[in-house]
Amino acid sequence: MSAEKRSVLVTGGTRGIGNAVARRFAREGWSVAISGRTLESVRNAVAAFQRDGLAIEGKSCDARKEDDTRELVEFVAERFGRLDALVNNAGIGIFDNILEMDPKDFRSVIETNLLGPFYAIRYAAPIMKKNGGGFIVNIGSLASINALAGGSAYNASKFGLLGLSDSAMLDLRHQGIRVAIVMPGSVATEFAGEDPGATSSWKLAAEDVAEAVIDLVRFPDRAIPSRIEIRPSRPPKK
Repeated sequence: MSAEKRSVLVTGGTRGIGNAVARRFAREGWSVAISGRTLESVRNAVAAFQRDGLAIEGKSCDARKEDDTRELVEFVAERFGRLDALVNNAGIGIFDNILEMDPKDFRSVIETNLLGPFYAIRYAAPIMKKNGGGFIVNIGSLASINALAGGSAYNASKFGLLGLSDSAMLDLRHQGIRVAIVMPGSVATEFAGEDPGATSSWKLAAEDVAEAVIDLVRFPDRAIPSRIEIRPSRPPKK
């Protein structure tokens, strides 16, 4: 990547892991843009960043919609004049026994967690190629390799995201674009229904995942650490 001020798009950056990742990049001096499904959530997140002295851009985007994602990527490229990194974090989880799962819910999870990253990569990669390269990080889960009861939709989306990441890595590496997937275990975020500020949790913090993402983009250009698994170091003993 060039020495010019670099830019990054973090989807689903209004809270949780995405928010932590966006903050980490902003503190590193990157130009940062985030997306969220609703305009209100984006405005609130941007205001929170500003209160902390961090300037970012934001735009609403429904990751399930190709046109929304295309417009988001174009928005970032126009604002910053380039796009050096993409962090596909936007995701949802709906859990139920497969016999009870509403097909609409199943489809929504697949469209958000798998089609969303595909759309983002499809539109971001050509811009990165013009810049001479870039880095794409997909936020997966240990559910990308471990099935769980009630996780038919979530597992399908995250297993698929792992396959998408590996294939995209092979497709894009000769164009100067590196692709990796970060697969965290239990993370204390709103997604898991927890208070992310709790200090007693044994789970990973969103900041732990953000640190892994930053480490990835710092890797020498000759190397692609294409899969990273992160686990809590002290989970409860069974």
